[in-house]
Amino acid sequence: MDLPTHQLTMTVLMTPDMANFAGNVHGGTILKFLDQVAYACASRYAGRYVVTLSVDQVMFREPIYVGELVTFLASINYTGTSSMEVGIKVLAENIRTQKTRHANSCFFTMVAVDDERKPTTIAPLQPSSSEEHRRHAAALRRKQLRQEFGKRFDSVRAAVG
Repeated sequence: MDLPTHQLTMTVLMTPDMANFAGNVHGGTILKFLDQVAYACASRYAGRYVVTLSVDQVMFREPIYVGELVTFLASINYTGTSSMEVGIKVLAENIRTQKTRHANSCFFTMVAVDDERKPTTIAPLQPSSSEEHRRHAAALRRKQLRQEFGKRFDSVRAAVG
């Protein structure tokens, strides 16, 4: 399946070395895969190295178990001058029953960098489908909320001194 450069899919088998004593896959293991997927999706789109700026709304909705196939569905939802929002949906599949669950979702902000590791311009995303337009509008709203939160955090930090 050929995906456009702003989308990426990765599937990984969850193995015993990824689990805690209860047999659930460690959240940190999933976070590591999420960062790798965000990096792969953003660098593929930008045609450059990228760095992680932020991770938003990591929601562990369902446990993931050893022996399950986990599929990461990534998409560039929004682009700024050098930054991109990468939305990632995580699906866990029981191999025997083939039942799939939505286990996790989150949003990464990645920044394209040049050879000196300075932010560099990327091509703007051109949403084409109604789903891409919806994701783009939602990403723009999340960006505004992140900026608002940053200002509030700065004012609280200044007040506490």
